[in-house]
Amino acid sequence: MTPSSTLFPTAYFPSIALMAAMVKAPKIDIEIQESFPKQTHRNRTVIITANGPMTLSVPVVRSNGTHTLTRDILISYSEKWNTIHWRAIESAYNSSPYFLYYRDEIEKILMTKHDTLIQLNESLLQLLFRKLKIDLTIEYTSDYVKPQNTANDYRDKYSYKRPESCPICPTYTQVFSDRIPFNPNVSIIDTLFNLGPETKEYLSKIQV
Repeated sequence: MTPSSTLFPTAYFPSIALMAAMVKAPKIDIEIQESFPKQTHRNRTVIITANGPMTLSVPVVRSNGTHTLTRDILISYSEKWNTIHWRAIESAYNSSPYFLYYRDEIEKILMTKHDTLIQLNESLLQLLFRKLKIDLTIEYTSDYVKPQNTANDYRDKYSYKRPESCPICPTYTQVFSDRIPFNPNVSIIDTLFNLGPETKEYLSKIQV
């Protein structure tokens, strides 16, 4: 990790806040040498449904128990979680302005059987970068980086469980805005489906 790098966790459909931080980063390093932590961005995301926020979690296999490194986390397909996730996303965003523009490529990645969580998350992130015209190279840590009290360490920031820790985001019209208050602490796909090409500009306005 170089002084100009910004450190991120791997993330399943990154949150709005994490994506905003990535857009502003000169260089991205993703931590994969850590012992895999539970219930974080790494294998879960949050979407807005007609009933409110819904968490989608990718089931994982820890081959070395609690000592399994993030790089070695496998995806479990004992249940058809990817079909369940896609149906939930489709139900939540089918009426959003830009769903039809992005749905096919996102569905294709979800329906592809990735062996590791890192593979799945990178495929989704690379797609997001292409659609948002973000020119960033993803690199992975070769050694564990000890926690840093610096502005460029986002590994444990912006938890879905602690919405108060997230930056203030400008409001936009979400699918169920007529019945559910604006929620910024959700997946970037919420913004993508609702704002489309304006998503990158929107992210640039968020102070991370």
